[in-house]
Amino acid sequence: MPPSRFRRALAVFAGRCRWPKPGLGTAFLAARILVAFAFPPLVFAHESHPAAPPAAVSTEERAFLEENEAAMTKMMNDMAAKPTGDIDRDFVAMMSPHHQGAIDMAVIELRYGKNEQLRRIAQEIIVDQMQEIAAMKLAIGEPATDTTPAPTQPPSAPNTTVHHHPGMQMDMSTGMKK
Repeated sequence: MPPSRFRRALAVFAGRCRWPKPGLGTAFLAARILVAFAFPPLVFAHESHPAAPPAAVSTEERAFLEENEAAMTKMMNDMAAKPTGDIDRDFVAMMSPHHQGAIDMAVIELRYGKNEQLRRIAQEIIVDQMQEIAAMKLAIGEPATDTTPAPTQPPSAPNTTVHHHPGMQMDMSTGMKK
């Protein structure tokens, strides 16, 4: 359709339509339409993280899901840093928990995962994210801390057979008991 015919057809169509006049009613209609289109994605996004694991999961899967949910919750809470007025420090304050969350989830994969390729990737994530946290802290003049290896076993109850002596530490829980 040539542009001139299109314009004429549009003008005829527009002349026959009753367009709302600008005002409060139009703004209210626009707001309702915006909410109608914005609301479903918010609902669907919330549903993607179930509050409780399905009943048919194994004990190991349940432990994995609970630890992963705890890691995600901790990460999200820690990322909600109060602004300081220093953009660089605020960036590090938000990104460090984000990277720590990746470390925590990778540790959980090492605890429960069986796929060797994913386990290697999880190990790389731990190393890379720890290095990035250290680099960000150093960039703002803070010391890089916590370079201890990440534990890959679930935390256990305190062991009562650990004996402490000055200058010597002995743990009898590793198969040395008789």
